[in-house]
Amino acid sequence: MAPQELWPPRFSVAIFDFDGTLSDTAGIWRQVDEVFLSSRGLPYEEDYPQAMNALGFAAGAAYTIQRFGLEETVEDICDEWNRLGRALYETQASLRPGALRYLRELRSRGIPLGLATTNDPEVLLSMQRVDLRSLFDVLVTNREVEVPKSEPDIYLACADELGGEPQETIVFEDIVPGTRAAREAGFLTCGVRCDDPTQEVEALRESAELWLDDWRDIEL
Repeated sequence: MAPQELWPPRFSVAIFDFDGTLSDTAGIWRQVDEVFLSSRGLPYEEDYPQAMNALGFAAGAAYTIQRFGLEETVEDICDEWNRLGRALYETQASLRPGALRYLRELRSRGIPLGLATTNDPEVLLSMQRVDLRSLFDVLVTNREVEVPKSEPDIYLACADELGGEPQETIVFEDIVPGTRAAREAGFLTCGVRCDDPTQEVEALRESAELWLDDWRDIEL
């Protein structure tokens, strides 16, 4: 069962992460990582995506350069990730079952909706199955806020654009740094289980006030 706070909504504004939270894209990014690393003769290590989760493209590229000792620029790595990501998102990325219905019901109630993601807008907007601009009033990415989700900046910026204060806004996230940062900034937080085998489920449960296993659990 979903928490009662989610329906009817006991919040005035809602902010969502995308990857993992609304769309099970862990498999897509694993493909990107494997192609990227194997082309350089590097092994795919299970802790790599976990370390990258809260980082945006630029910070993730800088981390990758340092971790593997690469003699490449952040810009070149980001361009390669964008190219690989766009090709896969265009044909594979979709919303998790039940997510679209919930978003539409919130909109019908007049709840402003924002997307706060460290993904790149070019990748996100390449999707053929999902029209993000029709679903969300505001899209804030790591291009606008170049700070990892271990800090609340991206959620604060999104709430500000939506005209909401943290205490009246909920943040849906699938990573621990995000829920911790948002909660410490005064947001109501809901941890969302995803299909990523590296997800820290128990730590996420503890870091958020609310918990959701499946979007279909919300009885509308």
